[in-house]
Amino acid sequence: MTNAQSSGTVMNTDFNAFLQQHRLPADYAENLNRYFTPLAAALARRAGQQSTPLKVLINGSQGSGKTTLGDALVMLLARQHQLSAVAISIDDFYLTRHERETLARDIHPLLLTRGVPGTHDLRLAEDTLRKLAEANTNVAIPRFDKAKDDRMTQAEWPVIDAPVDIIILEGWCVNAQAQAMQDLIEPINELEAQEDSEGNWRHYVNTQLQLDYRDLFQSFDCSIMLKAPSFDCVFRWRQEQEEKLKAKNHHQGSGLMSDAEIARFIQHYQRITEHNLAILPQQVDYLFSLDEEREIISTQGLES
Repeated sequence: MTNAQSSGTVMNTDFNAFLQQHRLPADYAENLNRYFTPLAAALARRAGQQSTPLKVLINGSQGSGKTTLGDALVMLLARQHQLSAVAISIDDFYLTRHERETLARDIHPLLLTRGVPGTHDLRLAEDTLRKLAEANTNVAIPRFDKAKDDRMTQAEWPVIDAPVDIIILEGWCVNAQAQAMQDLIEPINELEAQEDSEGNWRHYVNTQLQLDYRDLFQSFDCSIMLKAPSFDCVFRWRQEQEEKLKAKNHHQGSGLMSDAEIARFIQHYQRITEHNLAILPQQVDYLFSLDEEREIISTQGLES
């Protein structure tokens, strides 16, 4: 809080613009002041200790506020520390609809649904991250249209000046780790019991975490977690995300879902989300524990 108080009116003006841009309630400024200003300062110190861009992971369940936190850190790093940063969602590296249709046909039907490890183009992700760290030119950042359930055309991708000082990658499965084989035997929900009765889908997803995803996540320098109180919150939080998507797109695209579809959709994520909630709090550098209303109730890692 000391950093926030010393910045005075200028910082509050910056926060107001950020709140308006992201349609956030006024009390989100308390998070910016109390928690995320010190977090940005900690990341800035880390960035100053290395010659290559600092690479940061943000994990959190669906609807926990990962994207907002990433954007907040980009703003704070630029305005308070004069550092260039970019926040990218792993969602934007989903395989195209056609590529997932091929996976669904050749490996398992559940791989048509975006989200789980194995449904991302990791080569595209790694290439984009490398360019952001090394290139002295503009870098196009892929974008995925969830309303259409497909990747946007390259002409629609935003362009970032590179290299940057800090690269942030956020996502619900970011930093996730593979489970032990014996933990995959019993289905965790109705989806697994009825549509993956032999366990082929969950074994495939788990193998992806053991291989390329592990290598990608281990290439990062530090990690942050927005920890939900339990998986039970995810349905309501995901409903709120869907309403925002509908308002943004002003139409019912093929990727927009009803409540019943959301209930089925989030079952794809339950196994990994619950595993993350169990193991990641002890492993991340910065932990923000949330209540059911997404208010921060405790932190770890920010102590000076």
